[in-house]
Formats: sequence, C-alpha cells, structure tokens
Amino acid sequence: MDTTLSIINSSRFQVSEFILMGLPGIHEWQHWLSLPLALIYTLALGANLLILITIQREPSLHQPMYHFLGILAVVDIGLATTIMPKILAIFWFDAKVISFPQCFAQIYAINSFMCMESGIFLCMAVDRYVAICYPLQYSSIVTEVFVIKVTVSMMLRNVLLTIPLPILAAQRHYCSRNEIDNCLCSNLSVISLACDDITINRFYQLALAWVVVGGDMGLVFTSYALIIRSVMRLNSSEAISKALNTCSSHLILILFFYTAIVVVSVTHLARGRFPFIPVLLNVMHSVIPPALNPMVYALRTRELRVGFQRLLGLDENVSRK
Repeated sequence: MDTTLSIINSSRFQVSEFILMGLPGIHEWQHWLSLPLALIYTLALGANLLILITIQREPSLHQPMYHFLGILAVVDIGLATTIMPKILAIFWFDAKVISFPQCFAQIYAINSFMCMESGIFLCMAVDRYVAICYPLQYSSIVTEVFVIKVTVSMMLRNVLLTIPLPILAAQRHYCSRNEIDNCLCSNLSVISLACDDITINRFYQLALAWVVVGGDMGLVFTSYALIIRSVMRLNSSEAISKALNTCSSHLILILFFYTAIVVVSVTHLARGRFPFIPVLLNVMHSVIPPALNPMVYALRTRELRVGFQRLLGLDENVSRK
C-alpha cells in the first residue's frame, strides 16, 4: 500500500525530459574535445562510404567476405551517427535537452548496433574458418543465400533481445532528477535516475551483455583457435603465412573491439577520481572502431586497395610507378 502511494505521488512530479550534462567533472572545457571527435566521425563516415561504393562497383569484390565487410560498414555508420550528432550539438550549441522518446530510442540504437557489430564479427570469423579449414567446400557452404540468412538472423536476434532495454527503461518512474551525467543516453546512466526499483533493468543489461556479446566473443575466439590449429598442421611455411595474413586484419579488429568493451566495463565499475574517463571511453568505443575498421582492411587487403585506386582514378598512376 505504501509503495503504491509513493509511486502515485512521485508520478505527479514526473519529469518530462532528460538533460545530457556531458562529460562529468570536465564540463568547463569539454568543448575542446569536439574538434577531434568531429574529425574522427567525418573520417568514419567517409571511409565506410568509400568501402560501400568500392564493394558495389567492383565485380571482383562481390564475394561473401566483402558482403560481410559492407554490412559492417553500414553498422559502423549507424553506430557513429546514433551518438555523434547529439554529442557535437551538446559541445557546440549547449543543446543538452533530449526528450524521453529520443533518449529511449538512442538506448535501443546503441545496444542494437553494438550487438550487430559483434554478430557480424562472428559471421566473418565463421567465413574465415570455413575458407581455411574446409577450402574445398567453401563455395558450397558460404553462398549469397548463406550471407542473407545469417545477416537476417543477426538482425532478428538484435530486435528481439535488445528491444526490452528501452521498454524496461520507459516503465521506470523519473520523479525528481533528470540530469544525466553523460553525453549520451546509456541504459545504466538513464535508469540510475529512476525513483523505483531498477533491479530487473540491471539484470537484463548484464544478461544481454553475457548472452549476446559474451557468446559471440567465445565463438569468435573458438573459431580462431580452430583456424590456428588447422594452419599449424600445414607443412608449407608459405601456406601458413598466407593463411594467417588472410585473417590478420579481421583478428586485429576483433581484438580491439572486444578488448575495448572489457576496458569500458571495468572503468565504468571503478570510476574513482576521474568519472569522465568511462564516459569518454564509451564515446570513443562508439566512434573509433567505425573509423578504424575501413583503414585496417584498406591497408591489409590488396583487393580493396586496388578497388580504391580504380574508384579514385589512381590505378593508371600506380601501374606506371
């Protein structure tokens, strides 16, 4: 009875919008970070659009591995665009107010794109596993239909498993505080302002991280363990080098992506004297991988480099050299 009355009373004073305060502890000079963040965001958009256009125009890149890379580019653009325009608006124009629907939509988009990126990394790991461990069956296993099926499966998984996060957050009562000590609507930052019990919200966030991202990470590293075991059985050092070089760019990005997730999680639990660090790391983790992924693939994948040169009209100059 007392609980019901408290909820009714609190609903009379329920806030109608959130205020994103920015980076905690450094509000006075956080705007200086806007320039490097804007440059990284521009680089991420430009590089991923270049990847998409190159894959679409080059018939030699119409292969499953590059289809997955194209999907990763779309996800990277979506992830960076979900947060960066609002962050830059906060830093440049002091546009801190965000409505409830926009905030909950951002919670959904951030988690959905993160899970999708993790899922695409898993698909790419499976692709490399089949290509190296079962090369003769590769063309019959990893087909365009296979790419479509696994992509749709990942999208459905994200829709079904991620949608409860904003729904549960929207069901909480925000009766007094509405200032989010963050520059984006992260689920934990938002629900920490609620006046009622948020145990189920925290539990579901943790379960989602373990089941989706943790499960993907376990399967990815299992795939690469099997790949390395298979490669080491080869008698030719040249074949070993070629096989490892094929996986190197993908493995670099996977290690960076999952290592960053672990670092962000650990720093969030131990904020200490510098509370802005986990928030800044969370922002960087949403914008650096989208900028880094195309560059790593461009530098380490010959077919993509050739495609870029043709797209930019540099192939003749390169051939002359």
